[in-house]
Amino acid sequence: MNHHSVTKIGQFCLALTITIVSGSVGLRAQIVAGSHDNALTPAEVQARNAWRQTMHALPTPASGCFHATFPGTQWEQVECEAPSAYRSALPAGRGALTVGNGRDYVAQAPTGHFFSSVLGGFPETKDVKSEKGVGVALFHDNGVLGTNEYTLQVNTDYHNSAACDGYSYCLAWQQYVLSSNYVSLTGKPTGKTAVFIEYWLINYGVHDGNKNICPKGFLDGGEDSSGPGDDCVQNTPAVVVHSGQIPITSLVDLALGATAVHGGTDEAVAFYGNESFKASDHDSLTDISTVWSQAEFNVVGNAGGSRADFNSGAELLVELLLNYGSSSAPKCQPPSKVLGTTGETNNLTLGACVAGGGKSPYIEFVEGN
Repeated sequence: MNHHSVTKIGQFCLALTITIVSGSVGLRAQIVAGSHDNALTPAEVQARNAWRQTMHALPTPASGCFHATFPGTQWEQVECEAPSAYRSALPAGRGALTVGNGRDYVAQAPTGHFFSSVLGGFPETKDVKSEKGVGVALFHDNGVLGTNEYTLQVNTDYHNSAACDGYSYCLAWQQYVLSSNYVSLTGKPTGKTAVFIEYWLINYGVHDGNKNICPKGFLDGGEDSSGPGDDCVQNTPAVVVHSGQIPITSLVDLALGATAVHGGTDEAVAFYGNESFKASDHDSLTDISTVWSQAEFNVVGNAGGSRADFNSGAELLVELLLNYGSSSAPKCQPPSKVLGTTGETNNLTLGACVAGGGKSPYIEFVEGN
């Protein structure tokens, strides 16, 4: 196998909570009927998450790294971390039950529409006490392993785009990543939590020995196992979200957003408490904005096909708020119809999923063990 190694966010707005469909209320009740981990008052949730939506939609003045603090609404440029040696993995066959490696719920935009932004988080969690990143034999135990080793990922689907330069078998893919232990360019974990974007052109060009055939700025990952080209990858510079590893018990306080603007920039935005952080680069690297019709979001292992193992009894409510220029409801596609696109996994089992349209289209689903 060729490896490509590497709460409700609260209720984002009161209106969404009030108008949420009865099926989603049922999902929420499954988590909330017992102890839950969100300590914010409803007023605090409403104010903070209205601000989060504003900052998610507010573009940065240029490509680079930026920060803002609640309730401020101005992005301030900050120093970037060097691009990471982080490498995600492509799916290599699906597990029977647990989430990831192709098995996940995927939000499907209505026909003819493409995502411009996605915001994912965990409205409610229950009995989340610990998490450990573990190796997976299928991926040769790669990844960053140990306590509190995980990533939040927003993943696009695979598509041939203009960035493929006419190679019909090439696929553009993009990941928006929050890593709990950011890996430096040398491959050494830094102990910092950071957010960045990982760009892929899978099976690009025609393999030519050890020659780098990838577009400028991309690293050549070698020959693709499924075709004549090479796998090309590059990571944006990253923004440090926290100087240490954010513990998994703070999952309810985290959110990860993604934007893609044709002719403009792609942005990964991370929220941690009352802080927001954005890393951005040019959409032309993959032209994903022109083809992005499916979105995956979850908490999984930290790179290389690794698995995030939660304690027994942990339960999560997962939410994706979606923007694709339509009020029509998205589809919540199950693994039997659509594959997720990352090889990283967690040890949870998928429950029910619901979708809703209107002013704030979304999908929500539960997972637990």
